[in-house]
Amino acid sequence: MGPMRNGQVELRSARGRWILAATVLGSGMAMLDGTVVNVALPFLGEELGGGMAGLQWTINSYTLTLAGLILLGGSLGDRYGRRRVFVIGTVWFALASALCALSPNIEFLIAARALQGIGGALLTPGSLAIIQASFVRGDRPRAVGVWSGLGGVASAVGPLLGGWLVQTAGWRWAFLINLPFALLVVLVTVRHVPESRDEQAVGRFDVLGSVLAALALAGITYGLIEGGAPVPLVAGVLLGAAFVAVERRRSPDALVPVGIFRDRVFTAVNIVTLIMYAAMGVVFFLLVVQLQVVSGFSPVAAGAALLPATVLMLLLSPRAGEVAKRHGPRWPMTAGILTAGVGFLWMSTIGPGASYLLLVMPAVTVFGLGLAAAVAPLTATVLASADERYAGTASGVNNAVARTGSLLAVAAVPPLVGLVGDAFRQPQVFDAGFKAAMLISAAMMLVSAAITFFTIRANVLAPQDLPDRPRVADT
Repeated sequence: MGPMRNGQVELRSARGRWILAATVLGSGMAMLDGTVVNVALPFLGEELGGGMAGLQWTINSYTLTLAGLILLGGSLGDRYGRRRVFVIGTVWFALASALCALSPNIEFLIAARALQGIGGALLTPGSLAIIQASFVRGDRPRAVGVWSGLGGVASAVGPLLGGWLVQTAGWRWAFLINLPFALLVVLVTVRHVPESRDEQAVGRFDVLGSVLAALALAGITYGLIEGGAPVPLVAGVLLGAAFVAVERRRSPDALVPVGIFRDRVFTAVNIVTLIMYAAMGVVFFLLVVQLQVVSGFSPVAAGAALLPATVLMLLLSPRAGEVAKRHGPRWPMTAGILTAGVGFLWMSTIGPGASYLLLVMPAVTVFGLGLAAAVAPLTATVLASADERYAGTASGVNNAVARTGSLLAVAAVPPLVGLVGDAFRQPQVFDAGFKAAMLISAAMMLVSAAITFFTIRANVLAPQDLPDRPRVADT
């Protein structure tokens, strides 16, 4: 099966390459799905109905279960076997994708997307955990770098593939495409990936914490999407307070160890993450719809719109990391977030007949430059500000915070700017709402940059703290 040392695999071996392929394909499938579905929104909205609220729930029902259960998914893998839970998550994700493709109405699709998010919560944390457990220590940074780089390629290809599928075969193929990928992932994983678990894992699972987190997010999300419905909104807030109380009481077995937030920098950088990814979530949700409904782009052209940002992330993030090593994360994070906000301001001018070369591409490029400057230092600061024994937890918490920010913003901002009912069928209405939403997103980036500048220490990073490549949560 290839060279192994101390029961672990070397990256250069045939088995090592197969393990990397399984983890890249598995996590790439989940990344691909998010970007493909965004491009399909106008088409499934036309066929299944449901208005803007239906489109919001199509995105948010998936994000909701993923964000609420992703930490529990990681714990299940540590306890019962990372390969086993990874395979279960992949199969679950594929079956839920098939249900999405067969949806007769928007309500069925929303329920199937929630099931898909559960599969993602089992699948996503397992890919990195398998790499950490399977490879010899010296090969892990390079393996993570390859995993992250190829994941970025999946993010880049997703919108193009989604646009082509929607344009040539129909929106249902945006979900059916997951089935062959899932079959390949399962075959490679069962054949080549060694089983691993945390032999020192003790105590009980924090199922209560996971349920409270998911219900709190569901209540708040429902209240926001339905125009500030007071009962679910208040219930969600109260459940969130109950979640915090339970986590404080369960200390050793807590889903989120509350003590990790005693570090001021860790708390601040997660607040920055929440606001920053909230703004980005709004942009990712609305831009591809704006380009198709208002600007007249084809699905393929709309899907390709964000490609420059992804390419810039892949090319420039390592260099941004080096700058953060030498000068600290405060300035690159602040400048990057502000630059991304300028990109959002520029996007607010996209309207009927917008030119891709003269308007869309420059705005997306500015956004991509800002994102490339900010994400590597942000990821490094999250890891460096937490105690080493909480490194995995810190990364998981930050990932969940990013998804939660996107979830809440996609729920709250469209109704706030008048994107309700059948707005996606009315170009003038959608255009006005889109412009207002981009201004709100730019304002959120300004707030995020101010928090960064006033709370992140210049010397928070040591040279060894910077990861080989940054991990972008839910872009």
